[in-house]
Amino acid sequence: MAQRSWQLVKIGLLNGPNLNLLGTREPTIYGTTTLEEIVSRCGVVGAELGTEVVAMQANGEGQLIDQLHAWRGHVAGVVVNAGAYTHTSLALRDAFAATSLPYVEVHLSNIYAREPERHRSLLAGGAIGVVCGLGPLGYEMALRGLVETLRARR
Repeated sequence: MAQRSWQLVKIGLLNGPNLNLLGTREPTIYGTTTLEEIVSRCGVVGAELGTEVVAMQANGEGQLIDQLHAWRGHVAGVVVNAGAYTHTSLALRDAFAATSLPYVEVHLSNIYAREPERHRSLLAGGAIGVVCGLGPLGYEMALRGLVETLRARR
């Protein structure tokens, strides 16, 4: 029965700046998989887990925050790749705290093996977990981990 109750649960998939260019943007770092392909795969995984995945991408910090506010009370949790805002946005961290939305942070590349300014995440401290460096598979792992954690909390 627990599986059935999850069929109406939604999980947000929030993607930040420049992720709309995946597939062509610095493929040696980010690979050749497009954001549309990642979202599609997350939809398949979500259905397998009995959840619906709703996705949003924006280049503006305010748009990401507005989406979190809109998702409050409508999604059970969020998988977030905030892109560069991961390292700079107190406002995005505050939006997660204000909405009380549980989240898993995900990055295609290993942010700890890159430039020093990317080694610090302002979001990680409030996250259920962080997945980085596994390419598009990281999104699937983040989604699975988030759903299983939310189920365990019920």
